[in-house]
Amino acid sequence: MDENKAQEPMLSGSRPPPTDDHGPATATVTTPTVAEHGTLKYSLLGPSLTKAGQDSVDQSKVSEIIYNASKGSKFFNHEEVRDKVLTQKIAAIQTKKRRLEQLDLSREQRQADQLIAQLELTRDLTQHIVHVDCDAFYAAVEQLDRPELKDVPFAVGAGVLTTCNYAARKFGCRSGMAGFVAKKLCPELLLIRPNFDKYTAKAHEVREVLADYDPRFESASIDEAYLNITEYCAEHDISPDDAVQQMRDEIHEKAKITVSAGIAANAKLAKICSNMNKPNGQYRLPNDRSAIMSFMRDLPCRKVNGIGRVTERELSEIGVKTCGEIWGQRQYLRHLFGDKTYEFLMMCHLGLGRTNVQPAEDYERKSVGTESTFRDMSDPVQLREKLRWTADELEKDMRRAECKGRTLCLKVKLHTYEVFTRQVVTPKAIYQADDLYNFALPILAKLEQDMPGMKLRLMGLRCTQLVSTKKPDTRAFFGFKPKRTESGESDPSATSRRVGEDSPAENRGEWETWPEDMLDGADAELEATASALMGNEPANDDENYRHHGKEITPNPKRKAPPKEEEEWWDCPICSRPQAADERQFNEHIDLCLSRQTIRDAVQRDAEVGSPAPRSEGGDSSGTKRAKTGAGDKKRGRGASAAADPRQKKLFFG
Repeated sequence: MDENKAQEPMLSGSRPPPTDDHGPATATVTTPTVAEHGTLKYSLLGPSLTKAGQDSVDQSKVSEIIYNASKGSKFFNHEEVRDKVLTQKIAAIQTKKRRLEQLDLSREQRQADQLIAQLELTRDLTQHIVHVDCDAFYAAVEQLDRPELKDVPFAVGAGVLTTCNYAARKFGCRSGMAGFVAKKLCPELLLIRPNFDKYTAKAHEVREVLADYDPRFESASIDEAYLNITEYCAEHDISPDDAVQQMRDEIHEKAKITVSAGIAANAKLAKICSNMNKPNGQYRLPNDRSAIMSFMRDLPCRKVNGIGRVTERELSEIGVKTCGEIWGQRQYLRHLFGDKTYEFLMMCHLGLGRTNVQPAEDYERKSVGTESTFRDMSDPVQLREKLRWTADELEKDMRRAECKGRTLCLKVKLHTYEVFTRQVVTPKAIYQADDLYNFALPILAKLEQDMPGMKLRLMGLRCTQLVSTKKPDTRAFFGFKPKRTESGESDPSATSRRVGEDSPAENRGEWETWPEDMLDGADAELEATASALMGNEPANDDENYRHHGKEITPNPKRKAPPKEEEEWWDCPICSRPQAADERQFNEHIDLCLSRQTIRDAVQRDAEVGSPAPRSEGGDSSGTKRAKTGAGDKKRGRGASAAADPRQKKLFFG
């Protein structure tokens, strides 16, 4: 999976260090090596450092080129400050750990063992979860149209690379890298502008194959998905390995691209395994506790989804570089990192993860938002135009999601890469662009007042505390079957939508899927800045910034033979159409007959209790009139009500 997660900015006016025009980034760099900023250099390598194809690359040379090209830029200064803050935080963690080492922590160790025992009870080894990941997806699709590029290093993207083919990865190029940096690493690199419509169409071909193996597969991004093939394997009496190989062959035959896959007992392990034999390979971790514990023992922490550069460095400084080493530090983790991270790390040590796989659109949506990056902007008029444009875009998203929001949040990023968020609770749930703009405008004005002359490079709006605006099914309310659409869907409102920050495929800045219990907030924010690292050149145009690989559409349905028009039977009593099911139809008739019996009885009582017709000589007998009056008084009605003919007609259903 390869996406735009740029981390290396362009330093305007900087002179590139000389490189060998005929080789990768192992050439001699004339700029002297800077001893300081070692941790910053590692951070500048970006979140896609662990991508497939990077194992044989000399990352020290790559980091040196990125460091020298970035030095002096606003982004570099911002990252330098963050690195210093993190260094201070780590120093505090180490100091606290030294104090803890002087204490008796046997109680904390017992509590850790108890937690491990409790977590162990949740282990499920009965499921076969698969993570499918297309190999260099955008590049693979482009290569179908230009097969001559097979052995040519090329990348998809302009200012920021969204993906690289494996020939380019050998030079150290990877997704999220600034184009000019990639050119320094590989002077022969060919850059191709992306065509997202073409990628979406190809992704649909892949998804149609996945639906045959698990109709409720979970789309994590445009080119990766989770499947539960347990039921498929049982129905077809096939092993998970053979089923996945068969699925990969079908995808290659239909879509003409290759995919890699990981097979394991849960989604966390499957995600790790899918990167083991890339490209065009698969790896299965047996559903056996001993095998899983052995696998996790030597696994670097950074390989686990949810552990980014910040947490990796913090763990490394206390002596935890692999998941197996978490055990030896278990008595300190709660005190050093808090309950949430502590439990997450314990689950990493045990190799535990979720086994539930469901369509991404089935997850409860907690927020809807949109944001864009642009050139530095300070003119108040332009800022208001950008705010209005953002409000229009958010209205489109909220209409697709069929919801309104009670809380509106404005997010801005300064030209110094500082991020500020402000929110307001609206008096009513809103979704229309006019309301979004009118409530966000005072927030923007307050920011301008607090920071005179502020320059922005990113603006976003987000609604939370969502309220559904989906229309109720009136047919279901009155007991009828839902009306089917032409496609056979019972829910006509099923439309594509963009995933929000709170959905399972979160962190749009980092296209790689992170779990809900993501620990590295600092990493998430850094990854969210990926599209704004090219100096004065915007990473994304307004018309295509929304293509981030996280667009979610309903899963394809299995093709079924056309069904005959559904038959309905009319009830002979109430004349309402009923489903053509003999048992249900008979039950309905019995109910209608019971109602008819009640109606007849009430009608007879009304006729008996009605006043007799007047004779020519005067009133009817006083006896019958008296009885009628007495009966009306008992029911609390007046004589006029008994004489009202409308009271004689009663309807039940």
